[in-house]
Amino acid sequence: MGHDTPLKVAILWHMHQPNYREPDSKRLVLPWVRLHATKDYLDMPLTVAEFEGVKVTFNLVPSLLDQFQLYVDGGTDRHLELSIVRAEDLNEDCKREILDTFFAAHFPTMIEPHARYHELYLKKKKNVGDPILPALFASGEMRDLQVWSNLVWVDPMFRSEEPIKSLFSKGRYFTEAEKLALLQWQRALIARIVPTYRELFDQGRIDISFTPYYHPILPLLCDTDSALEAVPGITLPGRGFRHPEDAERQIVRSMELFETFFGRALSGMWPSEGAISQEAADLLARLGLKWTATDEDILYYSLKKSNVEPAGQSPYMVYEYGPGLKIFFRDHTLSDRIGFVYSGWDADKAVADFMSQLKKVRTMMADRLDDTVVTIILDGENAWEYFPNDGRDFLTLFYRQLADDAAIETVTLTEAAARVAATPLPKVFAGSWINHNFRIWIGHREDNAAWDALLRARETLARFVQEHPDYDREKVAAAWEQIYVAEGSDWCWWYGDEHRGSRNIEFDRIFRRHLAAVYLSLGLEVPSHLLTPIYESAGLPGIVHPEVLLTPVLDGRLTHYYEWDGAGRVDCNSVGGAMHRASRYLSKICFAYDLERVYIRVDFVDSGVRKRSERMRLLLTLLTPQAEAMRVYVDAGVTSGREQGKYQYRLDEILELAIERAALWPERHGSIEFTVAILDGDRTVEVQPELEPIRFEVFAQNNELFWPSW
Repeated sequence: MGHDTPLKVAILWHMHQPNYREPDSKRLVLPWVRLHATKDYLDMPLTVAEFEGVKVTFNLVPSLLDQFQLYVDGGTDRHLELSIVRAEDLNEDCKREILDTFFAAHFPTMIEPHARYHELYLKKKKNVGDPILPALFASGEMRDLQVWSNLVWVDPMFRSEEPIKSLFSKGRYFTEAEKLALLQWQRALIARIVPTYRELFDQGRIDISFTPYYHPILPLLCDTDSALEAVPGITLPGRGFRHPEDAERQIVRSMELFETFFGRALSGMWPSEGAISQEAADLLARLGLKWTATDEDILYYSLKKSNVEPAGQSPYMVYEYGPGLKIFFRDHTLSDRIGFVYSGWDADKAVADFMSQLKKVRTMMADRLDDTVVTIILDGENAWEYFPNDGRDFLTLFYRQLADDAAIETVTLTEAAARVAATPLPKVFAGSWINHNFRIWIGHREDNAAWDALLRARETLARFVQEHPDYDREKVAAAWEQIYVAEGSDWCWWYGDEHRGSRNIEFDRIFRRHLAAVYLSLGLEVPSHLLTPIYESAGLPGIVHPEVLLTPVLDGRLTHYYEWDGAGRVDCNSVGGAMHRASRYLSKICFAYDLERVYIRVDFVDSGVRKRSERMRLLLTLLTPQAEAMRVYVDAGVTSGREQGKYQYRLDEILELAIERAALWPERHGSIEFTVAILDGDRTVEVQPELEPIRFEVFAQNNELFWPSW
C-alpha cells in the first residue's frame, strides 16, 4: 500500500420533508417545504458545484419533489395564505395566528441578527398573554412581519438577487407590492430546483439517490415483528402489519420516478431513516439496486447475527449482502459532528477538526486504504439554520479543504459501490440509524394505535376492491395512494414519547385525514376511531429511562433538535398524585449521562423562572448510596454557576446541569435518585416528581447503554 493513496470519503445529504399535502387538494398543511426550498434545497447542490473535484450524493424523497411541483402549479399553505392577505385586511384572529406562528425560526441565527424582525419578536414576547395583543400591532408592523417570516428563510446565496437584495436593504416599512414580489420569487426559485439537480447530475458533478416514495420504514412494512430483533420485549400492535408488497411498491414507484426525471436507472437508495432488515435488503437486491446504507451500529449487530467476529471488521469497509447489494455504514460520530456540534464552532475550527478526524481514520486504515470508504450521511437541510450565515461559511471552507487535500478523495456512493472491493455480510440485523432499533415508530400505544388504524383501512380497501371489481378505478387508485402516504415514517415520528411538541396534534390530524380519505374514496362511512385523536396531548404517566449515552451542550437552550434525544425524561404533568394542580412551574425533566458526567435538564411552563420572581430559586437534591446528599441551588437571576470538580450549570430558556460522576460515586457509577424543587425565598412552592424521586442507574464503563463506536 502506497503512502500516497487517498482516503475515500462519501458524503450523502438527505433531503426530506413529510408529505404535508391535504387529501385531494393543492394545499399543504405546513410551510416547511416552501421555506426550506428557499433556504436549503437549491443552494446545497450549487455550493458543491463551485468546487471542482468534490463529489457528493444527494438523496431526495420523491414525495418532496411532488410537493415542489405542487407549489410551481399554484399550491398553497396556511403560512402562505396568511402572508398574502393585505395587512390592512387582517382581522383579529388572523393577526393572532400570525403572531403565534410567524416567529418559527431559530432565534440566534434567524431572528436576532435582523433588527426589524428582532424588534417585532421582542414586542410580541413582551406582551404575550395580553388579550389585546393583536391590536398592539399596526398594519405596517404586521406587513413587515409577513415579509420577514419569509425573507429570513432565503439562503445567503440568493440575497444578491432581486427583489431579495432590495428587501434586505430596506429592512422595514415594506409595501404590499414588495411583499407579493417576494412570494412570487419563492415560486420561481422552487421551479429551478429539479432542473438544477438534473443538470449537475448529467454533468457528473453530483450523484442522486432516492428513498422509497413516501419515506416508509421498509422493515416495518414488510413485517412489524422485525422490531423484536432489536428490542425483544417491545409491545407491538394487536395484529401484525405484514405487507412486503407495499414496501416493494414504494421502492418501485421511487425507481420509476427517478428514471422519469433523470433518464437512467436508480443505482442506490438510502432507506428511510436508514431502516434496514434482512427482508428489506432482499427486496432491494431483487429489484436491482446496487447499494444501500445504514448506521454503523447495524454493522456490529449484523456481524454478530452472521457469527462473524467483529475484530478485524470496520464500518469503513464496504460490505456485500447476497449477490450484488453493497451496503455502506454511516460513521455516526463524524456525521453528527456536522449535524449537531459544529454549528457552535467557528467555521475554520470546525473544518480543521473534521479534517483531523479524517486523518486519524486514514492512519488507522493505512494498510487497507484501497478498500476504505468513510461514509458521512446526515440531514441536508435542518442543520444549517443553527449555523451562522446558514452554514455557508462552514460548507465553502469544508468543500475547499476536501478539494485541496491530496490525501482525501471524495466519491459518490455509486462510484464507491463500483470501485471498492466488498466483504461478504451473510445476514442483516433489523434496525435504523437511531439507536439501532425502531422504537420511535412502533411500541408506544400511540404508535401501535396508528399501525392498527392503517391496517384496518388497508384491509377495508383490499376487501372492497375484491367485492366491487367494477368500482371507479380513479377512486380506487386515490384510496391506495392515501394508504401509501399513511405508510410514511413521519406520522409515527410524532406519536409516542420521543418527540412531543406543538405540532403533534396537527400531524395526528393529518394522518387520520389520510386514512379517512380511503373510506371517502370508496363511498364508505368514516369509522369513529378516525374521528378521535390518537395523540394523547395530556402526556403519559411514568418515567422513561435513558437509552443512549449523550453529551448535551451546556448553554441553557435546546441547541439542536436531537440534543437530548435518547435521554430519560419525566413529564411533570403526568407523575403527580391524585390531586389536580391548578398551576405549576416545571413542565419536564430530562436526565442522561456519558462516560464522565451525569446531565439533568429542567424545562419550565413558561420561558424561564426569572419571569416569575427574582426571589425564585431551584434546588436539585441528588442522593446516592455511597455519598451524602448533593444539593445544587440555582438562583433565577443567575445564568451560570459551577463548583470545581463537582458540577456546572447554565440557565436560560431551560436549565442544563452537568455533575461529575466522580463527585457522585467513588467508582464513578451506581444508582442515583433526585428531585427538583422550586423555592420562593426559603419556601418550597413545587417539587417534582411529587410522589417519589426520579431513580435511574448509571452503568460502569464498558457496560454502557449501547455499544461504543468503532
